[in-house]
Amino acid sequence: MSEKQLSFVPFANEADVLEVGNLAIENRLDRITIGGDVDLTLDRPGLAKAKLLHQLLGAVVATLEAAALPESLPPPDVKSVANPFN
Repeated sequence: MSEKQLSFVPFANEADVLEVGNLAIENRLDRITIGGDVDLTLDRPGLAKAKLLHQLLGAVVATLEAAALPESLPPPDVKSVANPFN
């Protein structure tokens, strides 16, 4: 685990990305996005990845439990822009 991985604070910014195998965990102010895949192998590297995911998800759950949560988030405000290459 690197120092950046240890300093991942859920919902703190729009910049942090943590990679575990081919799994990318992206920090956002209103969500954590998880995409990709990871193999948790029956060996020491697999244990290290599992512990990192456990630590991260524990921090996400603790943050959610400590917050005053709405029933659900509104859909994102999606805006279309003109293609600058046309």
